[in-house]
Amino acid sequence: MVELGSRSLTLEQVYRILFGGEELGLQEAALQQVEASFLFLKRFSAKKLIYGINTGFGPMAQYRISDSDTFQLQYNLIRSHSSGSGKCMPPLLTKGLMIARLSSFMQAHSGIHPEVVHLLKDLINKNVYPCVFEHGGVGASGDLVQLAHLALVLIGEGEVWYEDKMQPTAEVFAKLGLKPIGIHVREGLAIINGTSAMTGVGLVNLIEAKKLLGWSVMLSAMINEIVEAFDDHLSAELNAVKMHEGQNKIAEWMRGILSGSKMVRHRPDHLYKELEEEIFKDKVQEYYSLRCVPQILGPVYDTLVQAEKVVVDELNSVSDNPVVDHHKENVFHGGNFHGDYISLEMDKLKTAITKLSMLSERQLNYLLNDKLNHKFPPFMNLGKLGFNFGMQGVQFTATSTVAENQTLSFPMYVHSIPNNNDNQDIVSMGCNAALMTNRVIENTFEVLAIQMMTVLQAVDYLKCQDRLAAHTHKVYSEVRAIFPKFIDDSPMYTKVRKIKEYLVNNEPVKI
Repeated sequence: MVELGSRSLTLEQVYRILFGGEELGLQEAALQQVEASFLFLKRFSAKKLIYGINTGFGPMAQYRISDSDTFQLQYNLIRSHSSGSGKCMPPLLTKGLMIARLSSFMQAHSGIHPEVVHLLKDLINKNVYPCVFEHGGVGASGDLVQLAHLALVLIGEGEVWYEDKMQPTAEVFAKLGLKPIGIHVREGLAIINGTSAMTGVGLVNLIEAKKLLGWSVMLSAMINEIVEAFDDHLSAELNAVKMHEGQNKIAEWMRGILSGSKMVRHRPDHLYKELEEEIFKDKVQEYYSLRCVPQILGPVYDTLVQAEKVVVDELNSVSDNPVVDHHKENVFHGGNFHGDYISLEMDKLKTAITKLSMLSERQLNYLLNDKLNHKFPPFMNLGKLGFNFGMQGVQFTATSTVAENQTLSFPMYVHSIPNNNDNQDIVSMGCNAALMTNRVIENTFEVLAIQMMTVLQAVDYLKCQDRLAAHTHKVYSEVRAIFPKFIDDSPMYTKVRKIKEYLVNNEPVKI
């Protein structure tokens, strides 16, 4: 069990909850602080003007709310802002959102009743996921619309995804013996006012992007291996004179993957000797998509490191407004709900992953174009040229998907549109940025699946299985178990799907 409380959550712990089936627990000492925050705010807010408790919201904050209407005000806020559209976010992303919101509440600066954290924990542990729509949030005042749909479920309304189907919340609560929360002071505003949707999606993005980088390193190593590239562009000596951590990490991982290979060539054995040829049959240096992998994937690694720091910091932050400080007995109004930190990192991450997909597409093109590689048949066609098509059809899919990634990489961070009667005059669009990044990541898994298919066909064309390094041979064997060698043409979409699932569920290099 992962316990929320005094210690900050790590990405590894989030991974265990999201993918490892671990349950969440709440530390007793932290729960006592949550209750203390609630009791303080309940006492402190009496006969004081505090935003969102006895005032309207946003530009309507100038209107005082009577004591008799303050509870209904919170219900009105939740129901009116449950206005999302488009598709419901996948359960995995919604679970990330719920973890992020619970983590924020457990910092004990929200003034909420403890029943909120208990119910949210139970929903996570029982795999009950609110229908949270993709469209709606602008990422300032937080993810208001997305989190309103979470709040709607917490008060027992709306719909949830449970047991592989969408069901009315009230029916699922009755089935599981769950009780909706009540409104005590400011539960409506506290639940919807924060960055937890973009942060939750960002956490999933980080985990999956790390897998993508690992697979890109593996596939880049395999391509260098099967084309019998020279090894000096991966050497510690060459990369050490460039001072970037990412570049040196990528080169180190590739050297490790290729350890023991009987195919990668050592330059002094072939070119550092007296030669008589005027024109060399082999290329003296490989194309950039093979030779410059550390320099291309290094920035991706560095971007992931920075993104993880920012997103995990946000996960362990309080993103409410106002912030309730029961220790100093005060309530502070400000803008911790603003999502620029996440928005910028998601834009950087999707740009980096798009570049990763571009590298994959160029490596794929190199393998399929016999005029470039001078080693393999056109389109890695292991059948009859002209009669069979090999990887020709599926290359279109890879090219098209990378083109979509390139268009999706336009930054949301600088796409602010004022709204809310110009109260929110500059916004982050953070949830949009996170969701678009997730789309780029999903696309890139598809591109790498097509690349993997091609690499395996190349290995069989060369019949070089016994010359592969141990690491690359293991990948070859595991993927061949779900994707046998093919000669005759057949529909490829099911094969792409199977290999994509394999890539998503495995991690060849621990990033």
